[in-house]
Parts: sequence; C-alpha cells; structure tokens
Amino acid sequence: MAAAAWASAFLYSLLHTANTFSLPLCHGNALGQFFCEVPHILKLSSCSNSSLRELGLLGVSACLALGCFVFIVFSYVQIFRAVLRIPSGQGRHKAFSTCLPHLAVLSLFLSTAMFAYLKPPSISSPSLDLALSVLYSVVPPGLNPLIYSLRNQELKAAVWTLMTGECQEH
Repeated sequence: MAAAAWASAFLYSLLHTANTFSLPLCHGNALGQFFCEVPHILKLSSCSNSSLRELGLLGVSACLALGCFVFIVFSYVQIFRAVLRIPSGQGRHKAFSTCLPHLAVLSLFLSTAMFAYLKPPSISSPSLDLALSVLYSVVPPGLNPLIYSLRNQELKAAVWTLMTGECQEH
C-alpha cells in the first residue's frame, strides 16, 4: 500500500510539474505567497489557453483523490469492524485511542485542503491562502509524531507536569 501511495503521488506530482513548466507566464513570475500552487500559477498564465489542459489534469486529480478517499473510508470501516470485535473493553479503548487521533488529523488535512482548492476566488486573499496552505501542508505532518509520541507514558507525564506546573521528584 505504501508503494502504491508513493507511486501515485509521484505520478500526480510529475503530471502537474510537467504541465506547470510548459505554461507560458504572461504576468511575470512573482507569486504573492510562499507556496507555489497551481491556482496562483494559472493566474500568471492567464493570457494563454492552458486552462483547459489544467482542468483536465484537475479532473484526473479529482478522480485519483476520490479513489483514495473511498479507499481510506473503506479501510477505516474495516478497522472499526475489527476493533469492535475485540472482546476486552481495554483492548477496544487502546485501539480506538490509536485510530481516532489519526482520523482527526486526516480530517483536518482533507477539510483544509478541500477548502483551499474549492473556495470561490471572491474570498481569496494572500493571507488566507497562506494560512490554509500551512494548515494542510505543515500542521498534519507535525501532529502525527506528536500524537503517537503522546502514547508514551513518560512523555505524557512530562507534558502533564509542564501544563500543571507541578514538579515531581523521583
């Protein structure tokens, strides 16, 4: 599954990169934000008739994304079915405490990415675009290690001590 995800991500980025480098830029080459994303590049190449080609790529991308989303939902249904078959309540709790934070991070990623790409251009601003880009590209990868490290009891105790200001001597 990891190899399939890597291969599809490589193919997806290769298609967009090839299309991006073939666009003629009519309005200069300076973007008003840190992230170099497709909608902003299309604004710079608005004098050419490349939007139809980009719409085709976005259609293929939407199909790939929908396929990935369906696969993720199907996987989570199977995981939850397996977890609900665990006989002990403690085992179910441990399994859910692993799955639910990952599902929350995935939901954050998907919702911010969808809003960033599907929002109407009328509410677009450089600061909103930058905030959304950071939310879906920086925060989820940063949260995953934090969530999984919080399962470590020693780290939980250290975080609790920092939050409450209590010092415990051993």
